[in-house]
Amino acid sequence: MSPEVLTPVRPEEVALDKGSGPSGGGDGGFGGDSPDPSERAWSVPARAYRTGMYMALAAITMLFAAFTSAMVVRHGVSNDWAHTTLPRVLWLNTAVLLASSATLELAKRGLWSNESRRFIVWLDVTAALGATFIAGQLVAWKQLAARGVYLATNPSSSFFYLLTAAHGLHLLGGVIALLYLLLRARRILAHSGSGAPGRTAVEVTAIYWHFMDALWVYILILLMTRM
Repeated sequence: MSPEVLTPVRPEEVALDKGSGPSGGGDGGFGGDSPDPSERAWSVPARAYRTGMYMALAAITMLFAAFTSAMVVRHGVSNDWAHTTLPRVLWLNTAVLLASSATLELAKRGLWSNESRRFIVWLDVTAALGATFIAGQLVAWKQLAARGVYLATNPSSSFFYLLTAAHGLHLLGGVIALLYLLLRARRILAHSGSGAPGRTAVEVTAIYWHFMDALWVYILILLMTRM
């Protein structure tokens, strides 16, 4: 009786087997459970995206902490600090941004329940609200300029423009991420009639978006108490 010959398993077969199991942890390059096979060409654990996002948010937190520290110190040691009345449109902008967090959660519920069209509709609304907030911030700047308050008018106005501009740029990044998700969702829907981007992509974007909302509330309170 001839001895049994064991054939070694090729590395690529092992990799495929690990990625196909329920505990593989991959998200298909932000594809997740997307039905598009082309989005599963490579696999990165979902926790890697979340860790990367938390690191990015930590860096943003440090940036605005530095701005806050500079503002508090400048306010305390200067004799040229002049009060700047906040534009009333900021309250409307805040309501719009908070509403966008609610609509994003509704979009997530649509994704979790596999309702692709509901997901797309609420994500559309969220992106529109985000763009409206940015437009509203530009209106606030225009209102200040109409009163003769510019970036270099006084230290108070300088910090107002700095904080709102920095936050607006970061929120614009969130709007771009939402538009990217919408583009993918519509492409998947057009090709398969159902489906949506992977859950990890949506979760990571939602973490960023809710953080931007909370950051704006913090900035608004800071401006109210220091301006």
